[in-house]
Amino acid sequence: MNIKLINIGFGNIVSANRMISIVSPESAPIKRIIQEGRDRNMLIDATYGRRTRAVIIMDSDHVILSAVQPETVAQRLHTKDDSDEE
Repeated sequence: MNIKLINIGFGNIVSANRMISIVSPESAPIKRIIQEGRDRNMLIDATYGRRTRAVIIMDSDHVILSAVQPETVAQRLHTKDDSDEE
């Protein structure tokens, strides 16, 4: 199994293989997911006090908050995939 790691900002790295989705935190359902993760102690805040711009949902039920735009995280994931194929 090949482990792929993605930088989600400020030197924080997550396993790309374990990601389910990268979403914007604006909608009420996502805010509810964040609160449920906080209540279950499954929330990881990687924003360093900055505004949350992306919410990463993992297959382990962890919810990760990032200060990087979802498009940026997806681009890093896509770029990492392209370099692996070479």
